[in-house]
Amino acid sequence: MSNDQSSLRASHQDRDRVVDALRIAGGEGRLDAEELDARVESALSARTLGELAALTADLPSPTGAGTGVAAVAGAVAAVPVKDVLVVEQQGGKYVRDGRWAVPPRIEVRTKLCSVTLDFREAVITSKVVRIEMDMAHGKLVVVAGPGVVIDTDGLQLTYSKVKLRSTAATAAAATEARLRIEVAGQIKHAKVIER
Repeated sequence: MSNDQSSLRASHQDRDRVVDALRIAGGEGRLDAEELDARVESALSARTLGELAALTADLPSPTGAGTGVAAVAGAVAAVPVKDVLVVEQQGGKYVRDGRWAVPPRIEVRTKLCSVTLDFREAVITSKVVRIEMDMAHGKLVVVAGPGVVIDTDGLQLTYSKVKLRSTAATAAAATEARLRIEVAGQIKHAKVIER
């Protein structure tokens, strides 16, 4: 792309695409937490397509369309941002930890299975994550750091129990939270535990 196009003004949508691409790169371990924060801040304040292109120039393009302004204007628009993580398993154990990109919705459909979702080092792209449950004879362990509130009001329990440390009930905690996890659906002979 020519220098003329790199000097074009960036739109909100252009900035959002680059932020999404950076968060995915962070979730894949290509950027550490400090560099991810710095690049996201730069992307949100970028004025031109050229400034945005520089933020993703050293990252691979998932569509193979190259890097630079072309990636910002075209290929980055096609970055597949997963809207949902589906955990469907019978028996055994499922663990998601370390640096992983957290989608706004997680579906847990398991039987005789232990599921652990660790949000401490995760790349979180929204303020609310909804976990839809359909679990029988299992356990969901949510490992949450400070500033995370878990709300289980939408969860139907059948011979099951919930053990939370967070104070989701207080309005002050909910407004100050950096992440709100809403757990809904149904569990039978199962547990939801916060660690």
